[in-house]
Amino acid sequence: MLSRSMSAKYKVLVLDGVAARGVEVLAEAPEIEVIQSKSLSEDELVARITDLDGLVVRSQTKVTEKAIAAARKLKVVGRAGVGVDNVNVSAATKKGIVVMNTPGGNTISTAEHAFSLMLSVARQIPQAHATMKAGKWDRKKFEGVEVFGKTLGVIGMGRIGTEFARRAQAFGMKVLAYDPYLSAAKALSLQIELHEKLDDLLPLCDFITLHIPLTPETKGILNAQTLARCKRGVRIVNCARGGLVSEGDLLAALHSGQVAGAALDVYEQEPPPADYPLRDAANLVMTPHLGASTAEAQENVGIEVAAAIRELLLHGTIVNAVNVPSVDAKTLQQQRPYLELAGQLGRILAQLAPSRCESLAVNFIGKIAELDTTAIRRAALRGFLGQAVGPEINEVNALHYAQDRGLKYSETKTGEPGEYSEQISVTASAGGEEYEVSGAIFGNSVRLVSINRQSLEAKPDGVLFVMENTDQPGIVGYVGTILGKHRVNIASMSLSRATAGNKALSVLNLDSLPDEEAIAEIKQDPNITSIKLIQL
Repeated sequence: MLSRSMSAKYKVLVLDGVAARGVEVLAEAPEIEVIQSKSLSEDELVARITDLDGLVVRSQTKVTEKAIAAARKLKVVGRAGVGVDNVNVSAATKKGIVVMNTPGGNTISTAEHAFSLMLSVARQIPQAHATMKAGKWDRKKFEGVEVFGKTLGVIGMGRIGTEFARRAQAFGMKVLAYDPYLSAAKALSLQIELHEKLDDLLPLCDFITLHIPLTPETKGILNAQTLARCKRGVRIVNCARGGLVSEGDLLAALHSGQVAGAALDVYEQEPPPADYPLRDAANLVMTPHLGASTAEAQENVGIEVAAAIRELLLHGTIVNAVNVPSVDAKTLQQQRPYLELAGQLGRILAQLAPSRCESLAVNFIGKIAELDTTAIRRAALRGFLGQAVGPEINEVNALHYAQDRGLKYSETKTGEPGEYSEQISVTASAGGEEYEVSGAIFGNSVRLVSINRQSLEAKPDGVLFVMENTDQPGIVGYVGTILGKHRVNIASMSLSRATAGNKALSVLNLDSLPDEEAIAEIKQDPNITSIKLIQL
C-alpha cells in the first residue's frame, strides 16, 4: 500500500463526465476523496493538478507535458477508454506516473455502431430520413441493397473485428479477412476465409470494414490505388481510426461511383473543419466518433478505470497499465533490466519472423529462471505483438491479443546456465520453420547474443541491419561503401559465421534508416541471401 497518514486522503479528480457508477466505485473507499469537474483546458488542468494523487479523464481533457510537469503528487492517470492519445504517456513515464486505460470496455459498443453504419450505407437510411424530415417522399431515389448473401471484407480481426464478423455471419454474409497476425487455425474456428494479401481480398468484397490501429504501415491503407482494386460499387465503413482511409481519395471514389457508399465515425482531423469536403458527398454517412458512446460502454469503462485506480492507490497493485508492467514496486525495480531485454527481443523477433506465426515460446536460462517471470514473459509478448496491435497493447492485455490471433504462447525455464549466466531466448514458429533471438544482460546494459541460434553480440537499439550472406571476403566492405554513399553511418557491427566459407551473419547498428535505393543496390551482390531492417 502506498504510504499515507491516517487523516489525509488520496485526492482524485474525475473529468469529462465519467459515468456515475465509476465515480461511486472510487468514492466508496473512505481513503479516497473524489472531486468531479467539467472538462478542463490545459491551463485549468495545470492549476488543478498540483495536489492530486489521481486523475481520471475520457477524451476531451488533454493531459499534456505541461500539465504533468505541474503535478507534484500525481501517481496515476486513468483513461476511461482504449486510446491514450490525449495523455502524454512519455512525460508521465519519465515522472513515474502510471497511465492506465480500459482495453475491453467498449468492444461491443464499437462493433454494434460499425455494423449499424454498414446497414445505414446499404439502405441509405440517413439520407432517406433527411428527405422525410424535409417533407418529401422519394421512394425510388433510395433503393438500397441487401447484405444477405454479400461478401464482407474485415481488415483487422482483433476484438472488434471479430464481433463485427459474428454479426455479419448472423445476417447471412460471407466473411473474408485480412490480418497478417491471425493464425489459420483461429480463422478456421471463426469460420472466416483468411487472405494472405490485401490486394487479393479487395476485388472480392461488396462491403469492407476496418478494425486496425493507425501506424505508419496502416496509414492510408485504403487509398486511390487500393480503392481502384476494389469491386466497383463497394461500400466502406471505418469506425477504427482516422487516417486509415485517405479522405481525398475516398471523396474522388464516391463521386466516380467506384465506391457506392461509405460511413465514417473517425476522421483525419477531429472535429473536421467547417469546409470539410466530404460533407457534400451525398453517398457518405458521417457520425461524430460515437463508437464507444453507449450508456453501457461508458459505465463499463468508468467502473473499470475506477477499480484499477483504487487498487493502485490502496494496495500498490498495477493493472491495465500502458507504460509500466503490472507488478508491485519492489519487484519492478528488481526486474527492470529483464523487462527491457524481453521487450526488445519480442520487437526484434516480430520483424525477423513472418507476420503470421502460430506460436511464441520464451525460455529463461540460468538465475533468471528462479524469479517470478510473469511480467517479463508478457513484456516479450507485448514487444512481439506491438507492431500488429498498436499502442493500446500492454503487459496486462497481451495474452488476450495473442488468443484473439490464435497465437499459442508458452514459457520454459532452464536452471542450468549456458554460455551466459542469465539469458532470455524467444522463439516463434511459422509454417514449420522456427525463428529465434536470444539476449543477455552485461552489467547494466542488455545485449542481443544470438539470431537463429547463431552467436553474436550486438546492442538492441536504434536501427539494426541484419544480413545473411555466403562467407566471402569483401562483403562487409561492400555494404559499408554503399551505406556511406547513401549517407548512412554505421555505429557498430557484430559478425558471426559457423565455419569459413559457410553462411555468415552480420548485424550493423545504424544511425538512420537506409532508403529503398540503398537496400536494392546492396542486394545486387548474389552472395547476400537476405536483409532485414529492424527498428527499435
